[in-house]
Amino acid sequence: MKRFFAALGLCHTVICDTKKDKQDKEFIKYNASSPDELALVNGARHLGFYFRERDEDNLMVCETWDGIRKYRLLNLIEFDSTRKRMTVVVRTPEDKILVITKGADSIIEKRLKANSRYLQRT
Repeated sequence: MKRFFAALGLCHTVICDTKKDKQDKEFIKYNASSPDELALVNGARHLGFYFRERDEDNLMVCETWDGIRKYRLLNLIEFDSTRKRMTVVVRTPEDKILVITKGADSIIEKRLKANSRYLQRT
């Protein structure tokens, strides 16, 4: 389950904007290209994977169940109407490469191995 929320918290083009409330306390407001993307990143945030910022070095700083983690964004293939999915490639804090894709069910299901446990889970 953690991987699912990590995927939601990393596979996006959301931009963080730091604001101040009336009591001068800072908070992060997300700006997203679509309401769906905003909802997914907010959902991950509320369930333990909090995307905090993407810095100038393409580090995605996240507050997770395991503390603060930094993922280096290596590549981003944005969603478009032809592919009907988006993909990010990140380097994990453990120095592993992680490829995450999210998109329309009709597109993703075709790419899952037939008769695999992942297809039923999905």
